[in-house]
Amino acid sequence: MPLALITGAARADSIAAGIVPRLRAAGWTVVTSDLHDADHIADLATPEGPEALMAEVTAAHGPVSALILSHAHDVESGILDTTAESFDRHVAVNARASLLLIAAFARQVGDGGGAIVALTSDHVTGNLPYGASKGALDRLVISAARELGPRGISANVLNPGPIDTGWMDDETRRGLAEMTPRGRLGRPGDIAAVVEFLVSEEGRWISGQLLQSDGAFSARY
Repeated sequence: MPLALITGAARADSIAAGIVPRLRAAGWTVVTSDLHDADHIADLATPEGPEALMAEVTAAHGPVSALILSHAHDVESGILDTTAESFDRHVAVNARASLLLIAAFARQVGDGGGAIVALTSDHVTGNLPYGASKGALDRLVISAARELGPRGISANVLNPGPIDTGWMDDETRRGLAEMTPRGRLGRPGDIAAVVEFLVSEEGRWISGQLLQSDGAFSARY
């Protein structure tokens, strides 16, 4: 069975956690970055963490065919109250770790190629370091589609819009649902279905895209 590595699946109600059973049902072996059965957990905030994670996964399970990047560091702040330390940590986790994971993934991928899908966000105002680091992630992944395409690797960025993963209060939930044409918020399972297609052989022709998978939430303007 092909092997997928998913980051950011530690919380049971997260998008990444919703992707895990979907891929397993489609015939994938799935490993998550929290590595509960490992001797240690790789710290993606460090320069060494991403390559150590990939090395540990491949040593235990063999080559990785799909890399799904759903990890994120997120502390809300704006221009006037974002510290240099906070900004650097957002970039380290959300952008630099993704770059290093993509590079490690590309180095080990086999002749059959592979697929990269990264979860992004366009939330910026009041959440500046998170949004800025996600913007850097977008550029990294789209660049990977061009640079790594000759290795048989597709790479896409997926913006899920507002997903109810437990962080919303009732007022926020109602307000965002009213802004979505179908009258409901997205669910992790909605995103999992799109990811499953993008990492499949049929879906890998789609590459180098920033895709909105948000039930037309972003089409309101």
